[in-house]
Parts: sequence; structure tokens; C-alpha cells
Amino acid sequence: MPFRFRLRGLTHLARPTATRATEVRTQQRDRVPLQLDDGRSVDVLRVRDPRARRIKLSVSERGVRLTLPQRASLVAGERFLIEHRDWLHAQLDQLVNADDTALRRDESASLPLRGGTVPLRWERGRFTAIQRDGVGLVFQTNARAGGPAMHRALRDFYEAEARADIGRWMPLYLPSIPRAPRRVQLKVMSSQWGSLAPDGTLALDLSLVLAPPAAFEYVLVHELCHLIHHDHSPAYWHEVEARYPQWRDQREYFRSEGRRIKATLQALLR
Repeated sequence: MPFRFRLRGLTHLARPTATRATEVRTQQRDRVPLQLDDGRSVDVLRVRDPRARRIKLSVSERGVRLTLPQRASLVAGERFLIEHRDWLHAQLDQLVNADDTALRRDESASLPLRGGTVPLRWERGRFTAIQRDGVGLVFQTNARAGGPAMHRALRDFYEAEARADIGRWMPLYLPSIPRAPRRVQLKVMSSQWGSLAPDGTLALDLSLVLAPPAAFEYVLVHELCHLIHHDHSPAYWHEVEARYPQWRDQREYFRSEGRRIKATLQALLR
């Protein structure tokens, strides 16, 4: 299930000829400022990539990147940036401030989970782990636990919560699916929410556990239906509709909030 924040512009480029095959295919990089309408100045990484076929503009937690094909002019790149300033502005507004979201020992008072937040308190213990209590969550750490140990504990907690959700939903849909997935993996994905490998391995983005359960369940159904149809044909969407009629609402959620929850998880685990 692709989820990319990237714009592409067409360029009138011929296919590489045999005489160009021997050219050194290296990327050239520099940075250019771009003034947004609200007065912000954005530092854009400009990359000339011999492998690129089109002008591309992308936004991630690492910043803004403009990719130019070998024969595209700098003027064409600048024009593309200016034409898509509004789009860029909207994508930047969805990014999460990593400093505000980062996990801090003894300071973070809540954790995002299933579309909301759960109270968090800190205790000293022999092991570094997150557990539930009657009110919320308890993050136990020992005196020697550093950032990597805390982040591993947080990732383990989120994976356990995600697998608990999958374990509740999967039996509802498997009777109408030709076969079960070979296995289910939880991964931190940069652009996708899920995928189905040819061997039947189903991969889901770990940040789905931060979304409302209805959105997470939709992605699971989306990928399970690829066990019936491997494309996104009308027949495929008919299968999704039959199992999850409200799928359009959840797709809109990911369009408006998807970047935020992906960035939130990355900031927490960084």
C-alpha cells in the first residue's frame, strides 16, 4: 500500500543511448534556499542524479529534496520548486517536531497509542521494559540503561500492542481469504503502510499502532485482499469493499495524518 509524499515533473528526455552508458553515474549535490509564502526559508537539497528520469520533489523528516535528471536545467528545477510551494508548505506543516516528541527518561508523561495518548510514569527496576498498570503505562529502567535500551523497550512494547490488535482482527477475515499469510512482520517503513511479498509474507508499518484502530484494521484488510488479487483492479477494490465498507474514510485519514504518525514513531525511536 504505497504512501509517498513526492511530486514528479515530466521532462522531455531521450532514453540513454549506448554511447552514454560509459558515463560516470555520480550524483551532484548542493543546497538552495526557497522562500515560502509564510516567510519561512527552506533549505532544499538539490541532487542531480543520472538515474532520474523526471524532476522529483520529496519531503521527509530529513528535509526537502529536489532531484534533477542529468539533462534538466537548473532553471527548470527552480521553476518546479516555485510552482509547488503550496504543496511543499502543506507537507512541511505535517512534520512532527522531533524535539517535542522525543522520549525523555523521567520526563515524558505519556505515549501515543491507538489514536490517543496513554499516561506514562517512570520507575527504577532490574530490567528496561514497558508494562501496563491499572492507570496507564510504567516504564521501568535500571540506572545503567541508555537511550538504545529505552528505544528497544519502546519498540518491543509497540510491536506487542500491534500484534495483539492483529491477533484480534485476523480471525475475522481469514475464513473469506484463500490462504493465510505465511507470516506477519512489523517494520518501520518510510513510504508504505503495508506490503505482501510473493512468498506470502505480510509486512505492516509499526507506526500503524499509533493510528486509530479503524485505520490500522483497514490496512490489514487491504493487504489480506492482495492474497486474492495482486493488483489494484476494480475486482480487488470490490473485495476490500465487501470486507471493510468504510475504507475510504480510513484512506483519507492516512492522507491527512499519515506523515504525522510516521514522523512521531521515528522521533520516539530515534
